[in-house]
Amino acid sequence: MIKTVLQEVNFDQEKTVIPLARLAELPPRTRVTSALLDVKTIYHEEGIEAFARGQEVLTRFPDATRIIVPSHLQIPELSEDSGRIKDWISTKRTTLVLGVKKTLKCAPYERSCDFVAPSQSNGCAMSCAYCYVARRKGFANPVTVFVNIEQICATISKHAESQGMKLTPTQADEDDHVYELGTNSDCAADALISNNLKDMVSLFRRVPNAKGTFATKYVNRTLLDYDPQRKTRIRFSLMPQKISRRVDIRTSPISARIDAINDFVGAGWEVNVNFAPVIVYDGWLEDYAELFEEVEAKLNPKSKAQMSAEIAFLTHNADLHEINLQWHPKGEELLWRPDLQETKISGTGGENLRYRLSIKRGFVEQFTTLLQEKMPWCRIRYAF
Repeated sequence: MIKTVLQEVNFDQEKTVIPLARLAELPPRTRVTSALLDVKTIYHEEGIEAFARGQEVLTRFPDATRIIVPSHLQIPELSEDSGRIKDWISTKRTTLVLGVKKTLKCAPYERSCDFVAPSQSNGCAMSCAYCYVARRKGFANPVTVFVNIEQICATISKHAESQGMKLTPTQADEDDHVYELGTNSDCAADALISNNLKDMVSLFRRVPNAKGTFATKYVNRTLLDYDPQRKTRIRFSLMPQKISRRVDIRTSPISARIDAINDFVGAGWEVNVNFAPVIVYDGWLEDYAELFEEVEAKLNPKSKAQMSAEIAFLTHNADLHEINLQWHPKGEELLWRPDLQETKISGTGGENLRYRLSIKRGFVEQFTTLLQEKMPWCRIRYAF
């Protein structure tokens, strides 16, 4: 049964061309011009118009200057020009990259998901000071959208088919194989640029043994029309507003994220909260107590009944610290705490900083105890 259903979901992996005349007949979309995005320059790989998604994005930003590059990974004027760091925010708002995702595989993972799906984008229109993606992209970090979404969806579909039904519950979910969609991006913000997220939500509606998931710091209410049918989990990231104002640059206010939860649950999304990163500072527990009380007061019984939380304390990096000092040094007053931090080697071999293990255990225990006291209905998926 599962194989038959999944075969109906398979996508044609050939490039699909939509004639420009047909594009003109499609329902118009509001041109994205806001504090978040006003695309004026598009770097793109040659032949990007041969993909339907490439045509759609180019048509959405008709006035943008187009610059052909050999690869979305080879744009020296973005990654190698140290002067770009002073225009960090401006570059995110006005620059877009279009490319083809070359590596198509689903990798095992054991926290928010069971597998990490091939990314449909890289980078973010927002600018969180602790974001690990930024330190991998040089001196500028605009959004890269991958236009071969049919191939990406086909890879997920075939992988889910190969897994069969989920017989053993995992931390990510008891019944479905869970695929992380946004490890390198914010899918809700990406939906301002393309329909990649919408296509993946549609895919999971039809795959009986899997669901998608992604975390976001942006309230995009157009997602309320996506009809996910509980097969995609959105995780709203939360922290005290006064800290978010310092480090969650260009994101939706915390209260707006909390206010959206009931609406998204009502629209068929599974909604979780993501307390990450948890940053330690004088008075942090008092501020989190107020945050938990706001969540408790605003969520309705239906939202509470399906809620789980993920908790991750801050991980920082010396290279990112140096980048941040050049465009947003005030954030580093919270993030760079050598008096509390120690070196940690990440799973990919990188050298990062975390709160010293000898004191972090106490931080985690204090946090989870407070959460269970203020939000006893909220399951904790993991805390570290």
